Formats: sequence, structure tokens, C-alpha cells
Amino acid sequence: MMAHCKREGHHQDGDALAKKSKVADPSAESDKEQLTLDSHVPVNDHLTSAEKNGHKGSNDEQVDSRDHSDNDKHDLNSTSEDKALCNPGVPKLQVGNLSSIEADAAEDKGSRHAMEDAWVVLPDASLDFPGQLRCAHFAIYDGHGGRLAAEFAQKNLHPNALSAGLPRELMDKKAAKRAILEGFRRTDESLLQESTKGNWQDGATAVCLWILGQTVLVANLGDAKAVLARSSNESHQSTSEAGSTLKAILLTREHKAIYPQERARIQKAGGSVGANGRLQGRLEVSRAFGDRQFKKVGVIATPDIHSFELTEKEQFIILGCDGLWGVFGPSDAVDFVQKQLKEKSSATMAARCLVREAVRERRCKDNCTAIVIVFRHN
Repeated sequence: MMAHCKREGHHQDGDALAKKSKVADPSAESDKEQLTLDSHVPVNDHLTSAEKNGHKGSNDEQVDSRDHSDNDKHDLNSTSEDKALCNPGVPKLQVGNLSSIEADAAEDKGSRHAMEDAWVVLPDASLDFPGQLRCAHFAIYDGHGGRLAAEFAQKNLHPNALSAGLPRELMDKKAAKRAILEGFRRTDESLLQESTKGNWQDGATAVCLWILGQTVLVANLGDAKAVLARSSNESHQSTSEAGSTLKAILLTREHKAIYPQERARIQKAGGSVGANGRLQGRLEVSRAFGDRQFKKVGVIATPDIHSFELTEKEQFIILGCDGLWGVFGPSDAVDFVQKQLKEKSSATMAARCLVREAVRERRCKDNCTAIVIVFRHN
């Protein structure tokens, strides 16, 4: 399966603009499914306790997903460069005590006129920076106002993180986080320059994951999320074994203008949050790539970054755009994927079924993209 990499231009139809201007429901700030990170999954170093408590998950957005047959249609138009970036199939890589990592993505544009999401599945993400440390990269970019920002980030973020010094020989968490932060900064800076030249104003949220040796690092902007499925029993049974109990752990927090810490930062920058909970009354998210017209009033591209070590307890991770999480809670999604893996034992089928369920059965209306990353233990 390929990422939806084809450039479709700047969409200014009513549907694309609606994605930016839909009214948020302030009452949905509390997400009953959100779970606290375990102590060995530290919260980003620069977060205050007030920020942690002031940003709760949201389950009010609607979602869409796309069938594998639809993906194939877009694959025919992918360039060789796109195919190198968006690795097809069910990639596997060897990692420490794990026998392999299997990952794949699925997407659906839903009832929208255009697909504005882009994604990356790179089981070997060393590119031109070879090293002894295993490196894998997975990401979802959820565009709004068009897909140009999502495509730009898709092609540039990981190379920028590598060139900024993402560790390739000896794992150093602080160095890795610094490189990721710098990668985000460089990507947004270049994107703003390109958008100024092209006179387009697209933006994109992001959820990105790197696996460096045995360490997982997750970075996010906006309302895309990452959820970890961890075994809670002593035997650490495989996801395909009956009786295995998995706990859903939310690895990301949303960045929305309505949340107290984000609102305070926006107001300090000279922006305002309208009665509908949106920046300048228009933009729901407070952190994103691009969004050139909102950068001077509080929108930033500084991600939250979390890290943890892989053990036999970690079973799989789900990355999803806000569309997916509009109809799935974290625990609900983990239970659904676990069932799919038990029945079909394939990351490809699990991702495909998850997206299909979101769009066809749960009636989500937004673009929907999901990546399922399965850890196969010895």
C-alpha cells in the first residue's frame, strides 16, 4: 500500500475551507478514553504541569477512511521519488529483542471532495545517513485548506531531522529530541518560504514516530494522535493470543486554541480565541506546519515529544489523524485492532479494517488515515 503522495494543488472549494472553519464543541474537551502515560513514558521536558492538566483529549471530530482499492488508483500516479519515500507493502525490520516490526497505512477521503492527508511508512529510514543504530520512521500529516503543507512536511521533515543530528550510532535521547525539534523548525521555516512564493496558505497537523534502536520517540502538532497498546498481564502474550489484556496509552496531547495554556500563549502573541473556541474565530488547532496567515498570532510548529523503551509489553501503536479519533476512542481503537490482528495477523488488514470501520460503519465525514505498527516479539 502506498501513501497518497500525488500533488493535487491548492483546494479552495467549500469543503476544504470547511475543514478549517468548522465550529469546535468546547464541551468535548474532556475525553473519557484518554489515559495517563506510565511513568517510564515521560512527558515532554518543556511542558508545565498546568499544560499537562489543561490539554485533555477530544472525541468530537468526525472521520473518514478509504478502501485499499481506492489507494491503488492513486498509486498509479505516484512518482518514483514518492514510492521511495512512501514504502509499499508490509515492511518489517529487525530490532533488538523484537523479532520484527510490521507496519502499514490505510486512508479514505470519506465524503470530502479531496484527500488532504499524507503519510510516511519508512521501515529503513536511514536515507543518506547510514549508521549502526536501527532507524524507522512513520508519520501522518493532516492538511487543512489544501494538501500542499502536508505534502511538503511528508517529504522534508525526516530528512531535516536526520541532517539536524538524529542519533545513528549511539542512542542519546536528549540529542534525538533536539534533532527532532530542529527538524520541525527547519521544515516549517522552509514551508513558510515556499508558501509565500506560491501565495498559498495551507496548514497541516502531524503525528510522527521514530524507532531508534529500542527507543520510540513520538512528536505531534495539533490534533492527530498516537496510541500505544501495552500488555498488562505478566505473560506479555502476543496480540494474536486469546486472553491477552491490552491497555491503551495515549502518547500525545492535542493542541487546540480553546485549551487554557494554548489560549494564554495565543493571547500573549497578540491573537484572540473566539467564542467558538478558534484562533481568530477560524482555526481550531493552535500548532501546525504552515498556516502562514496565523503564525504572527500564536500558531507555532513546536511539537510535544515523548519517548519510551520497547519491551515485550509493547504490542502495537496506532497513529491517526483527527478524523479517526472523532469516531474511535483510544481503548476502542486498541480493542478493534487487537481483534483484527487476532483474526488476520496482518498490520495491513488491521489498518484497512480500522479505516473502513471508521468511514462505512461509524459514518465519519472527514478524511481518515491510520498507521498500525505491530511489534513481533520473539
